[in-house]
Amino acid sequence: MNVEYTGRQYEITPVIRQEVETGLAKLRGILGETFKSKVILTLEKHRNIAEITITRRKQPIVGLAESADMLQSVNEALGHIEKQALKHNGRKRTIKRQSKDKWNGSAVPLNEATMAVGASASTSVPVTVHRFPAATRVSDVHLESSPDSVALRPMTLEEAVKECEFRDRDVFVFRDKKGQVKVLHRKRDGKMELIDVP
Repeated sequence: MNVEYTGRQYEITPVIRQEVETGLAKLRGILGETFKSKVILTLEKHRNIAEITITRRKQPIVGLAESADMLQSVNEALGHIEKQALKHNGRKRTIKRQSKDKWNGSAVPLNEATMAVGASASTSVPVTVHRFPAATRVSDVHLESSPDSVALRPMTLEEAVKECEFRDRDVFVFRDKKGQVKVLHRKRDGKMELIDVP
């Protein structure tokens, strides 16, 4: 077992080593074989502080405890790590995963059906029929009126582009000099698109 010990103002005894390794052997059943451990034992005045860090693939698990006896601190820190490991493993089990199988063309997707159409078997042609859901999904739409996006006076295309840029709008509705309604739309790439309304 790969355990790195550090003693700060504290001499690490064989009893403490044995206690740490026994606790880590118990954690090996929960976490598996692949983890590294770092144990820092500190003595400050009359406080015995044990900090045990277990590094796994994704994130470290840290147990920190403080008491009057170092053996008690080590046991409390190992207890904290055990609680965190069980909690993490419980979360991992509750995550619903979707299959990573990609469609290889052999199976028919749910919204398509394949059939043959023709007068006889020799003249039939394969046709793919798309099926749509029986009930459409309805979501609540949040509508908000915006008087800034509509020009009140007739203007040229250049004036409308400048006004749209000035007001910082993605959609701008205006009338040209002939009275026809036009819409300026800024696409995601930043270019402006002119839409003529019939």
